[in-house]
Amino acid sequence: MLDLKSTDKTWTLFLDRDGVINYEKEDDYIRNWSDFRFYEGALEAMSIFSDRFNRIFVVTNQKGVAKGWMTNEDLKDIHLNMMGRIEAYGGHIDKIYCSTDLDDSSPNRKPNTGLGLQAKKDFPEIEFVRSIMIGNTEKDMQFGKSLGMFTIFIPSTKPQPLLPHPLIDAVFENLLSVAKAL
Repeated sequence: MLDLKSTDKTWTLFLDRDGVINYEKEDDYIRNWSDFRFYEGALEAMSIFSDRFNRIFVVTNQKGVAKGWMTNEDLKDIHLNMMGRIEAYGGHIDKIYCSTDLDDSSPNRKPNTGLGLQAKKDFPEIEFVRSIMIGNTEKDMQFGKSLGMFTIFIPSTKPQPLLPHPLIDAVFENLLSVAKAL
């Protein structure tokens, strides 16, 4: 079990987006910036994470682009605005890795590990054994475990699986509760 207080600037944080940083839309996608709403405490959490972790990445599946429900420009606009708000609050995201692929077998679609491997290629100092994945789905947890990360589940929109669970190292109510445990 990971002692969160043992993390330091040598650690890397991976975050899912919808249902972790911001509210999800039930049976729909966040299609533009006006749909995007941060969870309470998420901006404060990002500021705390930025003081603790060397690198912070968002890894997100965004199938709505391939379905034609939003454009790549819409997605870029959401991410630019999200990063701007996080930075204005004293936090940062080093990079957002996104799979817009429709096919679940795509190597870049979580739970597959392509997005994490891209991050490692771009930032070779990342050590997955010194990384944490925070997500709200079993796919997020599988992604993290497949790369050797510690995993934290946030039951925002999905019920908490029965514990102990082989893919989940810890469960927290939200990002701020994780940040306060550091």
